[in-house]
Amino acid sequence: MIDLYSWPTPNGIKVSIALEEMNLPYTFHPINIGRGEQFTPDFLEKSPNNRIPAITDSDTGVSVFESGAILLYLAEKTGLFLPPALPGRVEVLQWLFWQVGGIGPMCGQAHHFRQYAPEPVPYAIERYTREVARLYGVLDRRLAERAFLAGDYSIADMATFPWIAPFAQQGQDLEAFPNVARWFAAIAARPGVARGRSVGSALRKPMDESAKQVLFTQGAKIP
Repeated sequence: MIDLYSWPTPNGIKVSIALEEMNLPYTFHPINIGRGEQFTPDFLEKSPNNRIPAITDSDTGVSVFESGAILLYLAEKTGLFLPPALPGRVEVLQWLFWQVGGIGPMCGQAHHFRQYAPEPVPYAIERYTREVARLYGVLDRRLAERAFLAGDYSIADMATFPWIAPFAQQGQDLEAFPNVARWFAAIAARPGVARGRSVGSALRKPMDESAKQVLFTQGAKIP
């Protein structure tokens, strides 16, 4: 049994999608990041970076934090959605790391400056919107001759999909990226993806000023 400590953000959703696609039994424990639940001692023991998601696996006694590491752990546990040998394994891992180090953080910055900054910062809005567009272009070219990022559907697609879902909030138009649009529709139609996306979805509310203070003003010390 997997215990999933998460919240319905793109990084959280990628793990609930993986659990559903891999048909792994799990229990969802919501961690309300807008109310500071990620700073509790119990959660920090599982995720010292005070970020969701995190999992514990009662079968192995292993705890894992960081969404990319969790996807890799689950794929290795089940033998699913990650080829066991080169070069297929490298194809998946490089695109998984591209999401973790590239399109995820840049989309996050675009979300912040387009929606949550206390006042408009035109340079930042343009900078991150353009960088997200560049990364969409990378994704579109990658998908021009293959159905999924590494050929077959994999944890790289599960990682990337939730960050593309709010494309309008990132200032992007999927019609400008037809291969991304085709890929997005194919993944969205998967029953496991639909189930994974629904986990905790009713809990997420519009961000109020209190939540912004919790999420956007943290320094070196734990509150």
